[in-house]
Amino acid sequence: MCGIGGIIRLDGAHVSQVTDGELLRRMARQMAHRGPDDEQIHIHANVGLCFRRLSIVDPKGGQQPLFNERRSVVTICNGEIYNHRALRTRFVPTCGFRTNSDCEVIPHLYERMGIEFLSELNGIFALALLDKDKNKLYLSRDRLGVKPLFY
Repeated sequence: MCGIGGIIRLDGAHVSQVTDGELLRRMARQMAHRGPDDEQIHIHANVGLCFRRLSIVDPKGGQQPLFNERRSVVTICNGEIYNHRALRTRFVPTCGFRTNSDCEVIPHLYERMGIEFLSELNGIFALALLDKDKNKLYLSRDRLGVKPLFY
């Protein structure tokens, strides 16, 4: 179990490291019971994300958020991608993976396939994916809704 949260400024105003950063830290503290092992915040332009982690897969190296090589695609994910090893081999064998996290395939798959990558995921998950180049934020969950996603 992990917890993800965030804010988006729909008027395009930038998220403040100070005031909004404190709001994100408060959000993360409210989810501490979902992920006692780590807390991370990521702010870019008009989007701020927070993450609480329960370390199961790659406890030492799987810290989120996770990025593609250029750091232009950012993801935070609660859940487990069951077919992550097959996806690494089949779709993204030349990527410079930095962790053994099952969720690290997400930004790399998105970079190669666009949002259609979701059809390749087998697992239970709720995720936020930020495409910095397009300034788009995607929220998604597994088909059965095992991992909840509220907005």
